[in-house]
Amino acid sequence: MRLKEALSVLSKSSAYAVSTERNNQNQTLLDEVKADLYVKMPIEAEVQKIISSFGANDKKVLFLCGSSGDGKSELLTKIKREKKFSNGVRFHLDATHSFDPRGTAIDTLDTVFSDFDIGCYPLVVGINTGMIGNYAEEGSNEHIKGALQAYIANKKTVSNDIFFVSFEDYPKFEINEQEFTSEFAKNILARITNQDCVIWQLVEKEKQLNSLNSDKLLANYNLLCQESVQQVIIDLLFKARLMRDQFLTARALLDFIHELLLGESYLFDNLFAGGTNELANKIEHFDPANLRTKQIDRFILSFNLNLPNSDFELFKRAIKEFGITELQSGAQYLRLFYVLKYDALSNNFHQQFENDFSERLIEKYIAIFQLHKDYTGSMEQKAKLKTFYRDTLISAIRNYINRNAPKLGKKYFLLSDFGDYQIAAPAELSMDAAAIQQNTTTSSAFFNARLKLKNKQFCLPININLLELLININSGYRPNKHDKNSVILLDELANEVVQAAKASDELVITGEGNRYQLDLEDDEIMVSEG
Repeated sequence: MRLKEALSVLSKSSAYAVSTERNNQNQTLLDEVKADLYVKMPIEAEVQKIISSFGANDKKVLFLCGSSGDGKSELLTKIKREKKFSNGVRFHLDATHSFDPRGTAIDTLDTVFSDFDIGCYPLVVGINTGMIGNYAEEGSNEHIKGALQAYIANKKTVSNDIFFVSFEDYPKFEINEQEFTSEFAKNILARITNQDCVIWQLVEKEKQLNSLNSDKLLANYNLLCQESVQQVIIDLLFKARLMRDQFLTARALLDFIHELLLGESYLFDNLFAGGTNELANKIEHFDPANLRTKQIDRFILSFNLNLPNSDFELFKRAIKEFGITELQSGAQYLRLFYVLKYDALSNNFHQQFENDFSERLIEKYIAIFQLHKDYTGSMEQKAKLKTFYRDTLISAIRNYINRNAPKLGKKYFLLSDFGDYQIAAPAELSMDAAAIQQNTTTSSAFFNARLKLKNKQFCLPININLLELLININSGYRPNKHDKNSVILLDELANEVVQAAKASDELVITGEGNRYQLDLEDDEIMVSEG
C-alpha cells in the first residue's frame, strides 16, 4: 500500500470517517491506520463509568450527546467491543440513522425505545444535539421525551434511569495560566507523526521509492513532524474557535490534516487555501500573506524586484532539508515564515517577522479570561481586573452610549437626544467583584463580565471579537454593519445601563451653548445653570 492510499483514511469522504462494526477477521492495513489515530478523551472515562454501573437487567438509558463528527460512534464502537464495559448493554450508535429507507430517524428511535420498554436491558444511544430537540418535539415515547425536554432546559441529568454525557462539557480547548492548550489536537497530530505508527512506516518506504526526496507529500509530512509546526496549527485552530466560532470535531480535524498533507501545494500554502473543509474555510481568513506592515511590504517589494539578499539566499538553502524547493511568490515565503515562527533555522532570517506575526489580541483575551475564570479576590487580581474594567470595558460603554455627545465627560451617560438638546445623568458604573467570584464557565470562547450600578447588576458575555470592538471604540472607532454580532451584545447592555441611569436624582440638559443641572431634593427639582 502506498502512503497516499493510507492517508485517505483521514478524509471525511472515506468509508472510515464514520465508525461501523467490522469483522475483526477482515481487518486491513487501513483499519490499522484508523486504530493508530484513536485518541482516548476524558469523556470516554465518564461513559465507561456509567456503562459499568449498569446491571445486565437494568432498564436504564445513557445518551451520549454531541455535534456531528465529535466521535460518538467511534467511542461507542470501541466500548462495545470491550465486553467488560458493555456486557448485556444494547447500543444504538447513531440516532440520525433510520432502519427503514422509507422511515425517518424519529421512527427508528421510536422502535428502539419501544423495544427497550418491552425488554429488560440497559440502552446506550449516540445522539446529535439537533436530534435531541427533534425527538423531544416529535417522538412517541413520552418518558424519553420528558427526559429530553428537561435536559434541554437545564443541561443536567434529571432522572434516576436516564443519563446524559455531552461532548459540550469536555471542550477541546482550555485556557490555563496565561496560555491555552488542546490536548485533543496535540494528541491527534502526535499520533499521525509517531514513529511507531503505520503512516510513519509507509513514509519511510516512500522515501526509498523517491530517492530525490522532492515529493510535496513527503515535504509536508516532514513539516508536520515538527512540534513547532504542530503548535502553529493548534494556534490557528484556537484562533478559528475564538474569532470565527468554529468548533473542533475529530472528523473535521482529521480531514483538515488530510488536506494539509495532500493538498495541491506545500503544507504552509494548504493551511490557508480554504476549500470545503470547515476548519480550512475559517483559517483561510488568517493568511499572513494578507498582513500589511512595513516589514512585510518591504520583503514583498524586494522579492518582486528580485533584489539581491545574501541572508535570504542562505535561508532558502536551509529549507531544502524539509524537501522544499524554490517557491514562486513572496506570499508563499511569508506563509513558510509563519509556519516556522517558533523554530530556529539556519540564520533565522524568518524571525525578523516575529512582531508582525504576534497575536496580541489573543494574548490579551487569554489574560482577561483567566482572571475571570480563576478570580479569588486577591489584591493583584482585583487591581488587574479594575484596570480592564475602567480603561477598556466601562470606557467603551460610555463612549458608545455618548457617541453623539462626546463632550459630556466621564461622569455622565446620554439618556435622550432632542434635536439641539441632550439629556444626561451621572452613573457610577463599576466592576462587580462579588459576582465575578461566583462566575462559572466551561467554554473558552467567552467570559462573563460583571458590572453594577448602585443595586442594579449587569452581565456581558465577551468573546474575542467583542473585546476587539471595545478596544477599537476607545481608539475612536465607530461600529458599522460589519460589527453586527458584537454590536448587538453591546447595544443590549447600553440600553440596560441607560434605563438604570434614568433613576438618578441628577440630570443635565445641554444645548445651544447652555448647560442646566437638575437635582431632586425633598421632592423638589432644583435647577442651576452653568
